[in-house]
Amino acid sequence: MGTREYMRAAVVEGPGSLAFQTVERPRPQRGQVRLKLQGCGVCASNLSTWIGMPWTQYPTEPGGLGHEGWGVIDAVGESVEGLQIGDRVAAVSHHAYAEFDVAPEAAVVKLPGTLGGSDFPGEALGCAMNIFSRSQISAGQTVAIVGIGFLGAVLTRLASRAGARVIAISRRPCSLDTARIMGAEETIPMCDHNKIIEQVRALTDGQFCDCVIEAVGKQWPLDLAAELVRERGRLVIAGYHQDGPRQVNMQLWNWKGLDVINAHERELRAYAAGIRKAVDAVTSNVLNPASLFTHRFPLEDLGAALDATRDRPEGFMKALIVYE
Repeated sequence: MGTREYMRAAVVEGPGSLAFQTVERPRPQRGQVRLKLQGCGVCASNLSTWIGMPWTQYPTEPGGLGHEGWGVIDAVGESVEGLQIGDRVAAVSHHAYAEFDVAPEAAVVKLPGTLGGSDFPGEALGCAMNIFSRSQISAGQTVAIVGIGFLGAVLTRLASRAGARVIAISRRPCSLDTARIMGAEETIPMCDHNKIIEQVRALTDGQFCDCVIEAVGKQWPLDLAAELVRERGRLVIAGYHQDGPRQVNMQLWNWKGLDVINAHERELRAYAAGIRKAVDAVTSNVLNPASLFTHRFPLEDLGAALDATRDRPEGFMKALIVYE
């Protein structure tokens, strides 16, 4: 069996309640590798568990919820062919709020040396790349992005670099500042439903937008996004709608003849393909996400990182858990 090795891992015991356990390190099984984690992004999808929803089960598994990890491979299971101990990688795993985690080879992407030791929450960046691909944005289109958090900011950069005219709509002035830095041509405060519609109407000579990406995950922004799409345009749902059912204005969707895309992938190889695209985008200077990693916390402060992700203090874009 060998000598047992241990690690620290976070456990969510209930809404707003964390504990830290010392548990045995996972052992990679056939086709898996183990990562000594250097960091893990904090995702908005964690908030339903942190806030507490009726369907949430507690306690979480040690390290659970963390799925945006990167680090160095320190153990390799049988039948792994393309990865080896010492490789620096990003992975889609599911217990990365811990010092070590395991992932199948298909969900692991090597990080090139040109990235140095930079932070790289691959799953989050890969998610943005996949949403962008599904959005089918091209030069000359007018694109509205509703909600400029981390995801909306990355999509603003990708859309503007593709030659689209981006209209960024968001609640916080600092988010609109970020959108302009990322290439948005127009910014609109998200404060009044009808006023926003009229502003977009004026900016597009009454035609509205070829593509609208909803990146908030709440009912009103979803309703607003549908209003901003032109006839036969594309509505892309990128927000995390995890706090209950939604209603849609099917009369509007049907009358406009919208193409509606739920842009979240659920297959590991698609996630990995997105991470590879993100690596290419960063190494080719299409995207530099470093300025969007605004808040860094040690594992012991995961609760504060989750609170910041929920509350979005001034200047907040994305929190990272970093391991020394």
